[in-house]
Amino acid sequence: MSAASSPSTSWPASIVDEAALDDLLSTPTPAAVDAMRSLRGDVIVLGVAGKMGPTLARMVRRATDLAGVTRRVIGVSRFTEAAHEEALRRVGVDTIRCDLLDESAVAALPDAPNVIYMAGRKFGSSGLESLTWAMNAWLPAVVCKRYAESRIAAFSTGNVYGLTPAGRGGSREDDVPAPVGEYAMSCLGRERMFEHFSRTHGTRVAMLRLNYATEMRYGLLVDLARKVLAGAPVDLAMGYANVIWQGDANGMAITSLLHAHTPSYVVNLAGPDELSVRAVCTAFGERFSKPPVFVGAEAPDALLSNGTKGWADLGAPEVPLSQLIDWTADWVARGGASLGKPTHFESRDGRF
Repeated sequence: MSAASSPSTSWPASIVDEAALDDLLSTPTPAAVDAMRSLRGDVIVLGVAGKMGPTLARMVRRATDLAGVTRRVIGVSRFTEAAHEEALRRVGVDTIRCDLLDESAVAALPDAPNVIYMAGRKFGSSGLESLTWAMNAWLPAVVCKRYAESRIAAFSTGNVYGLTPAGRGGSREDDVPAPVGEYAMSCLGRERMFEHFSRTHGTRVAMLRLNYATEMRYGLLVDLARKVLAGAPVDLAMGYANVIWQGDANGMAITSLLHAHTPSYVVNLAGPDELSVRAVCTAFGERFSKPPVFVGAEAPDALLSNGTKGWADLGAPEVPLSQLIDWTADWVARGGASLGKPTHFESRDGRF
């Protein structure tokens, strides 16, 4: 049995709408509830309004309530869309509007012994590399100075590893980074800033190398399903990948606060399957009664991460790949909502 599945878990056959999706994505994992019971003090989520932040913050709130603990859960963002802020407030997450690149504004944020750092920049990096470096490498230093006494769980990416041969289990946390392109280089810069402050100031850090979170509105599986349904060609050059249900990644990230230490604790957040793009597209084609259109051939390497350490420390993913494929096919076939933001996972030159 896959490490992602459980014989006692029962999942809905279909996710009916966005409300049900957000509820499922924010359902606390047992490990997240235990973490919220063990930790003391407020939790502040920096960069909360991104693709993953709202359901993660909501899970912190729900896990806290299930643990019977009283704390503030605070989400910080510019909140360029007021609806995102209101949605968080409705579920008990306090919000603060803040431009995190404004150092004085960061200094004015409330104290919190637990910080989840989600700020970063990826898409649009080509042509505006300086902003990408500011967000990904300078801002962490600002946050570390502000929250030097806190536990910080900071999101990074498996892109810092570079490509690794398929079929060998993926990159591990002790592999030497080999980032390709300025985005990945700036993400390694982010890690080095957190590592520096962890070593010099004693800040407790958990560094989370995510590869790749998926849900129904966004993710690698959504990209592939939409191409198959539309009859668009699927490039096989990046022929293998990892995916993890965003709800599982949320739970692992929350739990990682317990493991934050100095020097930085580094962990991969990745699913247990080395996904074959060809096989997944074929599965979508069967569900849509529409054979996929392939171009090119699989390269011998891909961006792959080994999640063994994370499963042992933070709880194994619960939603198996087969369920993710079923949910995604059903959602896409019904014309479900999309964020309209392709992942560009197929990029092999590090340009986004």
